[in-house]
Amino acid sequence: MKTANQIQTDIEALSKKEYLKLVSWFSERDWKVWDNEITEDSQSGKLDFLFEEAMSEKSSGILKEI
Repeated sequence: MKTANQIQTDIEALSKKEYLKLVSWFSERDWKVWDNEITEDSQSGKLDFLFEEAMSEKSSGILKEI
């Protein structure tokens, strides 16, 4: 397996087109990881406090409809 430094050197040697493809791949991968984390947190109840906070603010008139 290559080290991070070796991979970095390989990335720096890429053409602009290939570099942009790699950047796009990383971005898509990060978004998928983020989406999975949010889904898991939501299903496990870790985000329930956000719903409760919003409902509390709505009932006290702090939260405004958009």
